[in-house]
Amino acid sequence: MLKTALNNSHELLTEIIEPGDLVVDGTVGNGFDTLFLAKLVGKSGKVIGFDVQEQAINTTTEKLLAEKLLSRVDLHHKGHEALETMLTAQDKVKAAIFNLGYLPKSDKSIITKSDTTLTALKALLSHLTPKGRIIIVIYYGHEGGLSEKDAVLNYVKNIPQADFNVLSYQFINQKNNPPILIAIEKKAKKHAP
Repeated sequence: MLKTALNNSHELLTEIIEPGDLVVDGTVGNGFDTLFLAKLVGKSGKVIGFDVQEQAINTTTEKLLAEKLLSRVDLHHKGHEALETMLTAQDKVKAAIFNLGYLPKSDKSIITKSDTTLTALKALLSHLTPKGRIIIVIYYGHEGGLSEKDAVLNYVKNIPQADFNVLSYQFINQKNNPPILIAIEKKAKKHAP
């Protein structure tokens, strides 16, 4: 059976994240990805999570407390574009995930925007470890969603092939704007013989 964007995103992250890794949840939302990442990084790892909505931060905090995983996560009530000012030159990020669109069951006028998303992606590319991955799930069936989708797709299509692999995964025969999964993987440097 073919996997949904969500199932595929979690599998792509599970393949590479190890205990001790630094990872990013660029859109905390209802906390499901944050909780998933906190379990993968173990006690010695760290998840940095962002969301502009206080409701998202509160819901995620409750989920993490219930699972006794809050100590593994730094939550920030800010947009993901703040990432570029929070990472030091030494910080190496193993993985990141973004769910672009709006927070389900909330104010649909509060959406992710292409300018902030691209700022966060550019910052992450420079901090990504070899074989590290950035997963972007683009939900675009809302006002403003198509322009963000187009901007993100145009950007990732032009990421240098010599340094990164970029994959797009989407069901193309479904109605109602099925989400698009983008996976960006940093290539490992080849060593001279």
